[in-house]
Amino acid sequence: MRQHPLRLALVLALGALAVPMAQAQQKPLKQPDAPAASSTTAAAVAKSADGEVSLDDIRNFTRVYHIVQQAYVEKLDNKTIMNAAISGMLQNLDPHSEYLDKEGLDELDEDTTGQYGGLGIEVLQVDGMLKIVSPIDDTPASRAGIKPGDTILKVDGMVVDSQNIDEAFKKLRGDPGSKITLTVLHEKSDKPIDMPLVRERINVTSVKLRQLDPGFVYIRVSQFQEDTASDLDKKLGDYIKKNGAPRGAVLDLRSNPGGLLTTAVGVSDTFLDGGTIVTTKGRLPDANLHFDAHPGDMLAGAPIVILADNGTASAAEIVSGALKDNHRALIMGRRTFGKGVVQTVLPLDETHAVKITTARYYTPNGTSIQAEGIKPDIALADLAVNKADTPPQLIGSEADLPNHLVNEKAAAEDKSGADDDGKLAIEDYALSQALNVLKGMALNHTR
Repeated sequence: MRQHPLRLALVLALGALAVPMAQAQQKPLKQPDAPAASSTTAAAVAKSADGEVSLDDIRNFTRVYHIVQQAYVEKLDNKTIMNAAISGMLQNLDPHSEYLDKEGLDELDEDTTGQYGGLGIEVLQVDGMLKIVSPIDDTPASRAGIKPGDTILKVDGMVVDSQNIDEAFKKLRGDPGSKITLTVLHEKSDKPIDMPLVRERINVTSVKLRQLDPGFVYIRVSQFQEDTASDLDKKLGDYIKKNGAPRGAVLDLRSNPGGLLTTAVGVSDTFLDGGTIVTTKGRLPDANLHFDAHPGDMLAGAPIVILADNGTASAAEIVSGALKDNHRALIMGRRTFGKGVVQTVLPLDETHAVKITTARYYTPNGTSIQAEGIKPDIALADLAVNKADTPPQLIGSEADLPNHLVNEKAAAEDKSGADDDGKLAIEDYALSQALNVLKGMALNHTR
């Protein structure tokens, strides 16, 4: 895999994938192969802040602190009150900034490696509710039918609200084999349903690859983990050695919640021969980055169709924007999620850190997709195809007529194909349409 000289490793995952700031000698956050904080630490950031806090603001904070300490219905220790104050400050900045304790840091590490005990869903706090960004492939959540845009109303009978949302979030994870019941409201539905689920050991294989039709490859990337880019390069390289160079590829980024920025850059670089991939801009000098592709497109310019939907978020949107703006891929499906900001993990000590939004990112054309998403080139509704319930026709072609002349080339005809009586369309309508478009692009590419 081609490596990029990075001064800063940034987090882009909605489900909180961690990477701290760069140019370090040690790894206080225990991130595999990730550089840790050095000169740019939380303390250094605090010292560089403009302005000073007024005495009136300090007095008001102290008054509220003592009121909570003395009058709250249950007795709270000072540490609990202070942690709540810090968490509240960060949560009111945006949906992605948060205060991390040891448990939170461990979860970040688990998400980055794709191994943890839970249900396999990426969630986001929106107006005091838990919204599903996307379920991860082949997990209890995806098998149960949870979809992007769904809302979790209850966790084991506990109504989710702004007061207990952190507790509800933590309940989603647990020991493999343990049971949990979610009350879920599907998008565009007014009837909640109870979903009994069993937690599993989630081992996310982020890259899957198979042949759709001779010459056309399907690449599914479900998440952007530490090893996703290298895994993609290896699997695609093995495919090319076995089958030859593809005539085209479908890159499926549907319900991909994102992940690491550096991984998104690596995946984009796999399909680009040059040009800008992404830029980031923030207030700190280390947050201003520019990533370019290196020579060496593994598909040698063969056309690409990206499948996207409203669960395509964060790092997945970086890849989509990079390939679209460089005229390297056509996007089909639905408008993407629209997370165009970057989080950085700043360690406070060995067991605490702040994950804070430090930059916005921009596609090669200089576009911010924050809260807007990426509009597909070809829009596809969320449709399903069913086989028609009609009696078979006795005569559907010349071959059905009695005493018809046999085509002398029929025996040598390649019977393989994606159609197979519409099997692919029934299994995955969007994928079947993407393959049809890809074949047309491939014809034009070879002329």
